[in-house]
This record gives sequence, structure tokens and C-alpha cells, in this order.
Amino acid sequence: MTDAITAKLVRRFGPGAAEWVATLPALVAECARRWRLEVGEPFDSGASSVAVRATVGGRAAVLKLSPDGPFLAAQAEMLRLFEPSGRMPVLLAEAPGALLLEAVRPGTEVADLRRQPAPEEYAALLLDLHAVEPPDGVPDDVRLRTEQFLRHGISRLGEPALADSGLRRDDFERALDGLDDLFAPPWPSALLHGDLHLGNVLDGGSRGLVAIDPKVCVGDRCWDAVDYVLAGAGRRDGVEYRLRALSTAARIDVDRLYTWCRLVAAATAVSVLLRGGSGRAVDELLALAR
Repeated sequence: MTDAITAKLVRRFGPGAAEWVATLPALVAECARRWRLEVGEPFDSGASSVAVRATVGGRAAVLKLSPDGPFLAAQAEMLRLFEPSGRMPVLLAEAPGALLLEAVRPGTEVADLRRQPAPEEYAALLLDLHAVEPPDGVPDDVRLRTEQFLRHGISRLGEPALADSGLRRDDFERALDGLDDLFAPPWPSALLHGDLHLGNVLDGGSRGLVAIDPKVCVGDRCWDAVDYVLAGAGRRDGVEYRLRALSTAARIDVDRLYTWCRLVAAATAVSVLLRGGSGRAVDELLALAR
């Protein structure tokens, strides 16, 4: 497990991250003393942090550590911001380079569920998140994030996993050209999670869906909705059903959400292929993009 953690963090932070990983047992022990934790096994490591199972006062918790202290401090602020929604883990404690969060039970990522949430369940998550009033100073950079997502897709086109996919550079260039029309008219904005792919949404049992790892911004609500819709590609319900049902339940303009789906479908197909996803899903996404 230590080797896997080191490899991921070195990719993110460079060779110096290996030295930080070497100090990880001492950091965990220090947090255990400070917060009176019983520490368990680590979760699969993320790209920027390490999460460890823990209990505090008999309550299940997650200890999150990172060599990037400001990154965790920003995450703590985002979690506090969304606390009124009840849709993110509660921040139990904070120290430089460490967060203690409530554990979400059962906590399975929606991406891994055999039965994915119905559009009405996902809409309830979006409505609760987007009801939080945005404070001053939150970045309004959805267009920049969209451009980066599309250009990242272009940068991966030469990879072997995409060799026979049918993806073309013009699929992405057409989407980039379409951003002017999408962002030209004024459109109501909300406080967004900002990175609401289905790996960042957990099954919270009777609590409903819970979002993790926000990258908060202000912008079009479609940005938080589009991943769920496109995840219907290759599944029995399909993109069109999710599009219409989610739009209705979440009170999102269906035509605008459809435009969003078309613009990011090719870049989403790249992600599907790199994860070893089905050809059926890719075919549906490419048909939508074109």
C-alpha cells in the first residue's frame, strides 16, 4: 500500500512526496494522539491526499492527510461552506496538513453501484447543494474548467487505449468552438460542487447521496449535472432518459443541459476508454457529440 501511495503522490507533487510518505506513520500517530483516534487501514489513495479509516469516541471517521497543507485547508473551508446542505461529510477537526471527517456509511461510490441512483435521487442532491448561498470571492471559472477538460481530452488522443476508438480531434475543436454560444447569454448561477463525477458521490444510506472532495466555484448548475447524465451512456436507462428525468426533477433547463452534454461528450468518452469502459457507452457518447 505504501508503494501505491508513494507512486500516486509523486506523480502529483514530484519526487519530494516520497519523503513525506516516509513520515506518514508518524503523522498518523500524532493525529491519533491529538484527537484520541483508533486508526485502521488506509483507503485507496487519491491523487493529492491519503485517507485512513479511524474511529473517535466510537464514531466512524476518516483521517485525511496531504503534503499540500493549503490544499486541505481549502477543502476544509469548502466543506464548512456546504455544511448547511447536509450533503457533505461533517468536518470534525482540523490541523495543518490533516482533516478529520465523519465517515459516510455505507460509503460506496455511486460509480461502483450496480443500481445507480434514480434521477430523482440525484436531483435531490443537486437541489440541496445548489440551495447554499454563494459567498463573495468564489471563483467563476466554469468556462475555463470546461476548456481545460476538452483540451486534456485532445492531449490524450495519441494513447494506445484510444487508438481504435473513433475519436477525432475535430470532436473536441467543435466543442471548443461551441463554448462562445453557450456562455454568451447571461444565465442564472449557483454555488457548485465543481467536480461532481460519480466517484465523488457516495451512497449515504438513509441519509441519501453525499458528495465529497469539492472544487467549489460559481456557475451554471448544468456543470454539476452533466456527469450523471452522461454516465447513462451504455446503460439500460441511457443518456436521453437521464437528461429529461433529471432536468425535470432538478428544475434545470433541458435544452441547455442537452447542449452541455453534447459539448463534453467526446471528452467524457476519453475518460470512459481510459477506465476500460464499454464500447457501447463510447458509441453513444460519440453519437451525442456529433
